Amino acid sequence: MDTVDATVEKLRKQCLSRGASGIQGLASSRTLDAGELQQGLAKLGLVLNMAEAEGVCRRWDRDGSGTLDLEEFLRALRPPMSQAREAAIAAAFTKLDRSGDGVVTVDDLQGVYNCRSHPKMRSGEWTEEEVLRHFLDNFDSSEKDGQVTLAEFQEYYSGVSASVDTDEEFVAMMTSVWRL
Repeated sequence: MDTVDATVEKLRKQCLSRGASGIQGLASSRTLDAGELQQGLAKLGLVLNMAEAEGVCRRWDRDGSGTLDLEEFLRALRPPMSQAREAAIAAAFTKLDRSGDGVVTVDDLQGVYNCRSHPKMRSGEWTEEEVLRHFLDNFDSSEKDGQVTLAEFQEYYSGVSASVDTDEEFVAMMTSVWRL
């Protein structure tokens, strides 16, 4: 494990020890430089020295701007998922991927997701395809290309997973939601 990974692990443990408040209030904007990260964490009682803060910022500075995108940082702080959780996610994805090509599309969703009760379909505002596309967009990356890969599906559920305490609860939720 390199020093930045060790720093992220240190932050993860500190955030988890804080419970639901985690890093709430860390920043007023969506990006942070190393000094802002260090100061914001210090206000929350989470201590990083400047070298650690700079290492974390460099690791997740996607555009070379010298700042850390808060969303990417939050993703990095999520604890890794267990095999049980990953298996439940993969089973749900497989159920949705009716064509078996490794990508879920609107065509795959037809017959799996019943949208007749959706309020906008019932009112005539949206077609079935629009309802399905909107549903699919929940799992799609920021590009919204109408195709959801297993990696995108896992990324979505890693956020959900972070808020579920036990593997048993997570697997039960996935089993119920997706009728696995």
